[in-house]
Amino acid sequence: MKNGLIVRVLRLLPDKLYLSLKYRKHLGCWPNWKNPKTFSEKLQWLKLYDRRPEYTQMVDKYAVKDYVANIIGSEYVIPTLGVWDKPEDIEWDKLPNQFVLKTTHGGGSEGVVICRDKANFNKESAIAKLNESLRTDLYEIWREWPYKNVPKRIIAEKYLEPNSNTHDLADYKYFCFNGEPKYIQVISGRGKKMCIDFFDLEWNHQPFHEPKDYPFAEEEPTKPIQFELMVSLSRKLSSYKPFSRIDFYEVGNKVYFGEITFFPTSGMGGFNPTEWDSIFGDLIQLPNK
Repeated sequence: MKNGLIVRVLRLLPDKLYLSLKYRKHLGCWPNWKNPKTFSEKLQWLKLYDRRPEYTQMVDKYAVKDYVANIIGSEYVIPTLGVWDKPEDIEWDKLPNQFVLKTTHGGGSEGVVICRDKANFNKESAIAKLNESLRTDLYEIWREWPYKNVPKRIIAEKYLEPNSNTHDLADYKYFCFNGEPKYIQVISGRGKKMCIDFFDLEWNHQPFHEPKDYPFAEEEPTKPIQFELMVSLSRKLSSYKPFSRIDFYEVGNKVYFGEITFFPTSGMGGFNPTEWDSIFGDLIQLPNK
């Protein structure tokens, strides 16, 4: 009861004070609001002062599909199989044997349910996870402004088949600074042991961790076949933004858009070694307030 009351009181705090306390808790120091330098600090600054209305569409996992199709083409958009307001409305009989369910306002893997075989699919567990995600508010927890007005819905998407050799569907996440991709984060091993590796545009493996606690993959990820295409697409989708992360999947030779993120780990995941927080921070040119 006491902890619940504390949480409710904290969520009534103004964004700047709330983020200062959250930053202190996760990174062990106070953010420099007057002269932010690091990647972590600048992402907090952007939460407060870079609030373009179009960002709401870009983080909405359903609405972003039209945005992406208009800029790079619908061939890169994962087909939508259905959209509903609540799990009880899902038309299960109309879904294929394999599909993916997502909440439109969720971040990361929260609110994502994967069905690989409908005959063995635990519908009750899926509904419980989706309802839990629908009760979660990323704006309230992390003060990520773009999520504040995203309609809470559920979408079903086409299932993307993992690599036949590794049985893993890697995420290729392009960290873009003022419209220019600089680093690629590769997430592998989801469902087993999640690993995170970073590469530069020449596909040189980078010597840092972000978030700080995730390991490198035991076997270094190989360069995707459509690497250059993804670089080009990420440039188009990230233009005119101080920072954005553009995510893709590669299935065979085909590229699919994943999502646009403005605040990876909400800017509080930390770097190891810590100097990379400043290196990334130097790449962000903050706009005027």
